[in-house]
Amino acid sequence: MSVAQYLNEKLKRGTVHITLVDPMKQSPEAAGRLALTAQEVGSDLILIAGLNGLSQGHLLKTTRAIKEKISIPLVYTPAGGEALCFSFDALFFSSLLNAKNPNYVCGGQAHAAIILKRMEVETIPVGYVMVEPGIKMGSPADVDLISRDNYWLATSYAVAAELFGMGFVYFESGINAAQPIPAGMIRAIKKELSVPLIVGGGIRTAVDARRVRQAGADMVVTGTIIKNAGYRERLRSILSALKD
Repeated sequence: MSVAQYLNEKLKRGTVHITLVDPMKQSPEAAGRLALTAQEVGSDLILIAGLNGLSQGHLLKTTRAIKEKISIPLVYTPAGGEALCFSFDALFFSSLLNAKNPNYVCGGQAHAAIILKRMEVETIPVGYVMVEPGIKMGSPADVDLISRDNYWLATSYAVAAELFGMGFVYFESGINAAQPIPAGMIRAIKKELSVPLIVGGGIRTAVDARRVRQAGADMVVTGTIIKNAGYRERLRSILSALKD
């Protein structure tokens, strides 16, 4: 079964939870332990974020350390073609649709495309949209961040991604966002969107997770929560809010 099929089967049973691991924030061994804990608590998929500055060697070590620990899918979302490896189960082939820099829209992906096709890597097309406050890559120099009250523009980008043929749409407000994407924005997007909606950023509590789920998110991404002390219990409470 492909990862895309796996996700679609999971979605039939309810909200999917994704644990985001930034390989630059901890050692490969620590990343492996975090991923194992996430699987034990009930997360459905591990997503490695390939941000700028990630080296090929560190990515490979992190991927191997995680794969040794888990049985759920491991997916990679690269920022470009600088760091790639082929020990993951699939790749989110994402386009940052509201980027000013065309390298994030298609340029970086083009550099890796032929390699990915020849290596027969499963690629999952994802329309990626950033909402305020964003992350480092989402600074004003790189991205036209969508304001938190501009539901119309957010929905327009989501529908554009669907019309481009992207199988998933991922709205991100930044790992360090003070709060999740507004519930009203999620509801507005879901009203028009026919493909699964992924929501990430600022989701740190069970209350946050429940609000995002009830607004219509099909898949919920948490990252910062796993890096703090006591993350097992906090993650367990988030999973409970998503799965119950």
